[in-house]
Parts: sequence; C-alpha cells; structure tokens
Amino acid sequence: MAKLPILSSKDIIRVLLKTGFEYAPKREKGSHTAFAKKDSERTRLVIVPDRKEIPKGTLLAILEQAGLSRDDLLKLLK
Repeated sequence: MAKLPILSSKDIIRVLLKTGFEYAPKREKGSHTAFAKKDSERTRLVIVPDRKEIPKGTLLAILEQAGLSRDDLLKLLK
C-alpha cells in the first residue's frame, strides 16, 4: 500500500475538482469548505478543513467520504 503524502487543503480541493466534485457553498461553515458530487445512487458530501497540512486521519476520512482510494489519490496528484 502506498504511503500517503502530506497535503494541504488546496491540494485536496484540486483533486476533488478533478474527480467531478463541485463547491457546495450553502454547506460551508467557518474555516471548512464543502464539496458535493451526485452519483447514480446518492450525493456525496465532502468537508475539507482549511489547513496547510491535513492530518493523515483527516485525509483518510476525506478519501472515504469522496469514494477514493489511496492509489486514486496518488494518480490524481500527478
């Protein structure tokens, strides 16, 4: 399994936008940014905190919410 890189919120937002997520401004609160994507079954909502370095546990939770794997993330970062 690939090791997760240290990412900022800007890096994560770039990946989410590449995969079809859109800003959900009505869901934002404080220093967190919300993104939504409609799948065939449901709407996925991902909340990204505004930080220079996202902790690994938070990054894993964001990936799970977005329906992405570690390998997907690494491919999209290139």
